[in-house]
Amino acid sequence: MLLVVEDDQDLAHLVEYNLNRAGYKCHISGSAEDALKELSRKSFDLVLLDIMLPGIDGFELCRQIRQHQLYKDIPIIMVTAKGEEIDRILGFELGIDDYVVKPFSPRELNLRIRAILKRDRRHGGKMQEVLKTAGLEVDLARHIATLDGRELVLTLMEFKLLVALLKRKGEAQSRESLLSDVWDIDKNINTRTIDTHITRIREKLGETGNIIKTVRGLGYKLEEKEDG
Repeated sequence: MLLVVEDDQDLAHLVEYNLNRAGYKCHISGSAEDALKELSRKSFDLVLLDIMLPGIDGFELCRQIRQHQLYKDIPIIMVTAKGEEIDRILGFELGIDDYVVKPFSPRELNLRIRAILKRDRRHGGKMQEVLKTAGLEVDLARHIATLDGRELVLTLMEFKLLVALLKRKGEAQSRESLLSDVWDIDKNINTRTIDTHITRIREKLGETGNIIKTVRGLGYKLEEKEDG
């Protein structure tokens, strides 16, 4: 999933159209404030970020993303009409991964996104993370979950749901946001499916399953513990 932060709706939907054709799913945010809200709710693979935004500008949003423990490793491509060297330098100093100047061709943007995502998977990007808590370890690159060194047998959806909980451990997550992360908001899936999968994950974790807490009226959270 790509997050497109662009206040020009016509341009945003044109970018979305071309990225959808290239096989990417997108979410459009028209402001930095909305982008930060979406980042707190969903997992994104890359951010396309305009500099000129209402309120908080793209530079400040980039700074906040890079300072946040949950989002700091998300690749960022800055997309802007400004082509001055000072803007490029400031962008790279703030931690952007690439810089595209408007007007740009859809093919160029697609190639830059593809190159960054491939690099991110190969070299220490978030796809290489090992998430840990209470003796539980989830290796994203190898797609393996272990508990006290013993490999867990999880279905694909159980694995993705466990990852979603681990990435925001200590934070309450609604059933709807978990559905969005794991099933990409499939309209044929209802929130009770989350409950069923949580029950199965708890069973497979045994006594450690109590780290997944039910948040009444909302959803679930994975309790923060010292890494095992």
